[in-house]
Formats: sequence, C-alpha cells, structure tokens
Amino acid sequence: MSSPQSSPAVAVPQLSAADRASQRNAVLAGFLGWTFDAFDFFLLVMVLEGVAKDFHKPVQAIALTLTATLAMRPVGAFLFGVVADRYGRRLPLMLDIVFYSVIEVLTGFAPNYTTFFILRMLYGIGMGGEWGVGASLALESVPAKWRGVLSGLLQEGYATGYLLAAAVTYYVYPRWGWRPMFFIGGLPALLTLFIRAKVKEPEAWQQSRTTFKEYSSQVLRNWPRFLYLVLLMMCMNGISHGTQDLYPTFLKKQLHFSVQTASMVTVISMVGAILGGLLVGFLSDRMGRRKAMVMAICFALAFIPLWVLVRSLPAIIFGAFLMQFMIQGAWGVIPAHINELSPGAARGFFPGFAYQVGVFCASGISYLESVVGEHMSYSQSLTYSMLVVMIVGALVVFFGPEDKGVHFVKQDG
Repeated sequence: MSSPQSSPAVAVPQLSAADRASQRNAVLAGFLGWTFDAFDFFLLVMVLEGVAKDFHKPVQAIALTLTATLAMRPVGAFLFGVVADRYGRRLPLMLDIVFYSVIEVLTGFAPNYTTFFILRMLYGIGMGGEWGVGASLALESVPAKWRGVLSGLLQEGYATGYLLAAAVTYYVYPRWGWRPMFFIGGLPALLTLFIRAKVKEPEAWQQSRTTFKEYSSQVLRNWPRFLYLVLLMMCMNGISHGTQDLYPTFLKKQLHFSVQTASMVTVISMVGAILGGLLVGFLSDRMGRRKAMVMAICFALAFIPLWVLVRSLPAIIFGAFLMQFMIQGAWGVIPAHINELSPGAARGFFPGFAYQVGVFCASGISYLESVVGEHMSYSQSLTYSMLVVMIVGALVVFFGPEDKGVHFVKQDG
C-alpha cells in the first residue's frame, strides 16, 4: 500500500563524515529524549505506594495521576508537533525537554495531592510532545534500510528509562524517600545543549515544508489513515502500560516482594525489553513491519501464565524478561511503522498526535487494573486485561496497512 509521501527508490549518494555524524547524533538525541521522558514517568510507577502513604490517599488515587499524565499527552503532541512541522525538529524538541524537566523537579516539591495531580497533568503535556518530534528527527535522518533496527533502538529508550527509574528507586528510595527521585528527573534538561550543538535539521523536513493551506489539506486527506493509527496506538499502549504500570505493585502487594526485589525484577525485564526492541526491529527490516509485530504479540500472549501465575522468584524473573522482550519487541517497530504511514509534510505532527490520542484512549488501563486488582487479585486483573488487549492488538496490526522502506527524502537521479 503506497502512501502520499512515497517517492521512487533510487541510489542514495555517499555521505560525508559530517553527515554520518549528524545522523548518529539525531538518533542519539531521539533516544535520550525518550529515555529521560520515560525515566521521569516511571519514577512514579515505582513509588505509587509511598506517594499514596505520604498524601494519605489510596493507591488507586495515585494510579489516577498516571491516567491524568497519559490523558494529557495528546495536547503536547498537538502543540509541539505542529510547531515542529513549521519551524523544524530541533527547537521544539529542546523546549519540550526543558519543560518536562522543570515540571518533574516541581513534582518533588508538591505539598499536597491536588498540586501533585496538576503537576502530573502538566508533565503529560511534555511527555506527549517528545515522542513525535524526537522520532521524526531521528528517522528522517537515517537511511531507509536501517530504519527498523534504529526504530527499535529509538523506542527502547522507553525501556531504558524504566530501567534507570528502577535502578534509582533501588538506591535512592529506601534511604531518602520519593521526593529526591523527582529532583534527579530534572537532569534531562542538559540534553538540550547537545541537541543545539550537535544535531542538524533533517533534509526530509527541509523538502517537505509547505504552506499552511497545503499542510492542512494533507492532514485532512489522510484522516482514514489517522484513525487507523489511533486505533493501533490505543491497542499498543494498552498492551505496554497494561503490562508495566501496575506490575511493580503486583510484585509488592500480592507477592510481598521488597522494593529492592521489585526493582531488580523490573531492571531485568527492561533488559529483555531493550533486546527485544532491537531484535524485532531488525527482523521488521527483513520480514515486514506487521509480520514482526504480530509474531511478537502472539508470543507475549503465550507467556502470560509465566508472567503472573508463577510464584518462585526465578520463574517470575524469567517470565517478566520474556514478556517485556516480546511487548517491547513489537513496540520497537512502531516508530518506523507509523512514520512510514504518515504524510511527509506533517510527519512532526501526524504520527506523534495519533500516538498520543491512542495513549489517551488507553489511559484508563492502569486505573482499571488497580481497581480490579484490589477487588480480585492483581494477577487476575493483569491476566484478563492482557488476554483481551493482546488479541485485539494482534488483529489490528495484522489487518492494517504497511509502507515499509518508503523514502522520506527525494533523491536526484
């Protein structure tokens, strides 16, 4: 299926050393931006119970702030995405990173639940803006033949951020509590210095710049594709957040693991996620985006019993590793897949906004799992929800479109 932005496959000219360095820096900037964004988000996932205790609220109330963060992400994707298509990828990305870093530090000073809730909503705007702009910057800068594996690397910034959050929880939380963890979350602002000094605007953005009228026309002409991407991202976010956000709570409340043990299990699962994202992303360059994703989701479905129904620590670790290997393996294909399905002139806005509207549609998954978990058990809640969401997600991917390898830059020749 061919999309409006496709151009004929032609020989790609040799790049200079400076151009290759700019490609590497663009991928690194996108990777680190998403890593720090996820790190800031998952800090709260790791300390839900501690925050609830300090604010004298049930765990469900703090889980609701996760929902608020996810629900505000479309606002950030819309604002920063439109600006990125108009003024380039670099400036909006830098502004976004500074914004979410400042909000994260302020979260550590929140005096009460209401302030905390508002700050997590504002953080959601920053979190929503980063992915679309960072992904377009990175993937517009690299050759099409490497797009799948580099997509996996880019997306697993998310898993790397979760891993770092678990590591910080392991060392910081038992000694100083949850507030200093959010102060550490302000460090990503330093990334803007690297972006400003080392990253160039991609040629694909230069070529796709157009008038506001044509820009609006491209977005409107592609509304069926947009609706499909929203459905796809709703399923994929339901799978991701459904297997991650309440999992540390399951380990601590139902299995009575210590904070350190739950953090260790999370770290190992995120190592699996990183490896899975790279491998399945690589395979998607060979076998196609949809086939690679469906394969990974089906394996994840088969691993549900090992993930939440076993009770020994070695089995739990193995199950968590395999689950995130497959889930984030499927996710590793997403940046390449949905950028390839997006119109060129709106690539800063289109995939990021579709992604975050999908997040909004799936934003209640953590809260729903926490409510069901309190009334039944967390293992039952996680099992039933993921059986439904994974089956639906696999079908949505299988019957959807694909534009693997489409060229973003028009080449002379």
